[in-house]
Amino acid sequence: MGWVLLTYQLPADSSRARVAVWREVRRRGALHLQQAVVAFPDTAEFREHVERFAEVVAEVGGETLAVGGQPLGTSDGDRLVERWNAARDDEYRELIGKCEAFLGEIEHEFEIEKFTDAELEEEEAELEKLRRWHERIASRDVHRASAGYDAAQAIERAEAALGRFSEAVFERTGPR
Repeated sequence: MGWVLLTYQLPADSSRARVAVWREVRRRGALHLQQAVVAFPDTAEFREHVERFAEVVAEVGGETLAVGGQPLGTSDGDRLVERWNAARDDEYRELIGKCEAFLGEIEHEFEIEKFTDAELEEEEAELEKLRRWHERIASRDVHRASAGYDAAQAIERAEAALGRFSEAVFERTGPR
């Protein structure tokens, strides 16, 4: 798989521009190789990300140069994949931590016996956020980062916990 490298130049005196680009790098999952150089895998799915990144840079008064190609050496390609996967693993680990916090919250609701419809709605909304976050990371995980399986398991545990909580709420508030 090839890569698209983007170099960009921003207005020197604009912290707003730097923040906007930094947020776009995070949002799109770009690999920040060094100052003002990011990389994306060269796939159809990532072409939209590349275009949007260039648009954001232009919107804040900057310029972008995009170049596609293959790494010159096997070790260079391996290093890019390793760095890409490390970035995904970091995202997955953060998600796993949030899933563990969610599990703790569900256990706390059981401990204090807070079985209300409002609490269930809140927990359902939180789980939905975790699912969407997982989907965003997984969509960028084109090189199969090692923490992907653990993240999927964490989502499954969160879903099971919410299922238990939902049943408990139903037992206490549902129709008789």
